[in-house]
Amino acid sequence: MARDTLMDFDEALERFEPVLGFEVHVELNTRTKMFSGAPNPANSANHDAAPNTLVAPVDMGLPGALPVVNEEAVRASISLGLALGCRIAPSSRFARKNYFYPDLGKNYQISQYDEPIAFEGSVEVELEDGTVVTVPIERAHMEEDAGKLTHIGGSTGRIQGAEYSLVDYNRAGVPLVEIVTKPIFGAEHRAPDIAKAYVQTIRDIVLALGISDARMERGNLRCDANVSLRPRGQEKLGTRTETKNVNSMRSVERAVRYEIQRQAAILAAGGTITQETRHWHEDTGTTSPGRPKSDADDYRYFPEPDLLPVAPPESLIDRLREALPEQPVVRRRRLKSDWGFADIEFRGVVNAGLLAEVEATVAAGATPAAARKWWMSEISRIANADGREPGELVTPRQVAELQRLVDEGTLTDKLARQVLEGVISGEGDPTEVVASRGLAVVSDDTALIAAIDEALAAQPDVMDKIRDGKVQAAGAVIGAVMKAMRGQADAARVRELILERAAQ
Repeated sequence: MARDTLMDFDEALERFEPVLGFEVHVELNTRTKMFSGAPNPANSANHDAAPNTLVAPVDMGLPGALPVVNEEAVRASISLGLALGCRIAPSSRFARKNYFYPDLGKNYQISQYDEPIAFEGSVEVELEDGTVVTVPIERAHMEEDAGKLTHIGGSTGRIQGAEYSLVDYNRAGVPLVEIVTKPIFGAEHRAPDIAKAYVQTIRDIVLALGISDARMERGNLRCDANVSLRPRGQEKLGTRTETKNVNSMRSVERAVRYEIQRQAAILAAGGTITQETRHWHEDTGTTSPGRPKSDADDYRYFPEPDLLPVAPPESLIDRLREALPEQPVVRRRRLKSDWGFADIEFRGVVNAGLLAEVEATVAAGATPAAARKWWMSEISRIANADGREPGELVTPRQVAELQRLVDEGTLTDKLARQVLEGVISGEGDPTEVVASRGLAVVSDDTALIAAIDEALAAQPDVMDKIRDGKVQAAGAVIGAVMKAMRGQADAARVRELILERAAQ
């Protein structure tokens, strides 16, 4: 495939105005699916289930199987709508979206069309420089997810070139809330930053509400990024493209930037933009054509005849409104103040997508500085090397337990890193790894003195140097003792014992 011609980003923004729009799909972590009693794979308890084991007749589209609305999912959807500043519809209804779905057995999706459960809202998004941008929300509607196809054969893992495909219906029927923004004007050079910050804000909201695991690498939260350009001074909107299912905040940022540069080059050369879906390729940082983008009429929406309208009582909406957590912008400012982080320290945590992990680790007993240190350094290093997300490797509770062992003197930082590796490899919690690997710091004076005597015997001149005032000479003995005891000696205590010996 020929590479697209790209225009310099700054030049593209001089000639064209970008207009953005986002559709974020949030998989709810309810116990069961949207319209059946099958276990929900978007709930972390069921994530590793074997293919086609979390299914019910409704999910498979079997004849005579009728859907039943998940009340827990409705409550979660209302909470999310309220957190987005939306009005909650006194009555909303489901519709059938007719489309060829090879991974939805009934060959249509139950969604909401002209009567969504939440509409007309807005959310404040904070950019890296502290600027706050208001993103208008058009609607948030309930629907079900499709299953998953695995393409076998070929070199890319995509359908092109594959020999055959396997379908897993576990994800079919997973409860979704789709959040659709209104067109976002005035983004200008900040368009990629707004894209990233918006998805981060949605993730923060759903995590605070507790309604989704929001693991983008697992598809719990996915973003379709719409981008169009119009020449400066033109009122008519340009033709948009929709880059589908982008599953990381950094990728959303890159995809928006790429589409601006790609579309600008086409328009500047006198070409036209095709209204289509596009695929994002993480490895190359490019998009490629998908299918022509359908309009609503093409889906032949009509009311779902097997489901009654959803009419939540005002008392329920009021209770859910009272239970809302802080807005992300307010929460970040409070946490930054509470933790005493400098701007660059706090921004680093936010940009790494680790705010929730650090907050949970502090709640589990660690100091903010210690929580930040572990997540931003060692855990992130290991995650990057393995191509995984930090939150996949270890829990906040385990990190707090690890730091407690350091604070108590049971572990040095060096030993703690070995313990962390054991936790990540599945050997148990930190205390269990310490016991099984025998990694606790040796603080018994008898054992330390024996090791010191052995080190001094190999370096007989060290003690004279210390007595002559060259205290730094003790470092050689400390190093020898640490090596002999595989790093498990208390270095501070070793130093004390050496100096005591020298004073005798």
